[in-house]
Amino acid sequence: MNETRVSSNILKTKQHFEILDGLRGLAAVAVVIFHFMEWAYSDLSKNFIGHGFLAVDFFFCLSGFVIGYAYDDRISKMGIMRFLKSRFIRLHPLIVLGSILGLLTFLLDPFGNYSELYSLGRTLLIFVTSIFLIPFPVMQERAFNLFSFNAPAWSLFWEYVANIFYAFILFRISRKALLLLILLAAATLCFVSYSAGNLIGGWDKSSFWHGGARIFYSFLAGLAIYRFNWIIKNKIGFIGMCALLSLAFLMPFGKWNWLTEPAVVLFYFPFLIALGAGATLTKGLKNLCTFSGKISYPLYMTHYAVLWMFGNYYTNHQPSVGQLTFIIIGSLILLMGFAYLVMVFYDIPVRKYLNNKMKAQITKK
Repeated sequence: MNETRVSSNILKTKQHFEILDGLRGLAAVAVVIFHFMEWAYSDLSKNFIGHGFLAVDFFFCLSGFVIGYAYDDRISKMGIMRFLKSRFIRLHPLIVLGSILGLLTFLLDPFGNYSELYSLGRTLLIFVTSIFLIPFPVMQERAFNLFSFNAPAWSLFWEYVANIFYAFILFRISRKALLLLILLAAATLCFVSYSAGNLIGGWDKSSFWHGGARIFYSFLAGLAIYRFNWIIKNKIGFIGMCALLSLAFLMPFGKWNWLTEPAVVLFYFPFLIALGAGATLTKGLKNLCTFSGKISYPLYMTHYAVLWMFGNYYTNHQPSVGQLTFIIIGSLILLMGFAYLVMVFYDIPVRKYLNNKMKAQITKK
């Protein structure tokens, strides 16, 4: 039996945390709603989901837990390069598609003509850097996003950084060293929050390093939950866990953000991961959790192309509250449907093809 088959069998025998999958989907939906609402309410204290951006920190913490769970006991056998190739295959196809969609909506946006401000060469450069995940914050009209054609890609940049650190350093360190790193990361996160007044940064030129602080702590915390087996058995269930997670996104946005946001990231999100990993799932909700988890990443990586068009439409037409509600709800449903199609007809087939190519190369060796 070759190494590929051994790894496959290991994954098949491991428990699957369906509730955490479902929570990932809820977090993705929260991000989409937040991005719509921040166009309508630039003052986040008036935004009912003003802390929706914290879903990214939840993603980071969940990622640390999942990476540790999936790879801690086999990365030494599979090797660093194969691990990195596996992560590339998992993450990059949707980074490419998100960039393509961003380019298309930039060129064809019926509500804005910003494409006329950029030469063909400049546009291609922005597109290429987006595909290769090279930060290039040059578009003033888009608030100097690190990735102008696909704004959410900033978090994937840091996800790659975390994965590289995991492959070369984190999977080898002791639990004591991990705790020391977590303390350092917590101090860094608190400093960023206090100095900036909140934890919303990381996506633009001026707050680039804030993204590093956000993933530094959360990824390590998720890894620690797995390594210390901080899993809390409970009967809260998926609906109860959704309610608990939603509280973090719906809490008031105000002058105490510098304190409340780190508290959520440092303590509440790791607590929810520990609860979600130990929660009992009702059989009737398993399919919902599975579906929610599967479309979460396609939804996250494809939705912002539409957001730029929506922002131009909102700026030019100022729709009423009723129209705005209809547009956001309708767009969310359509985006989820589109994410499902992307998953079925693009993401899964492309990843399957690339995985088969990688396995074939390993077999030849």
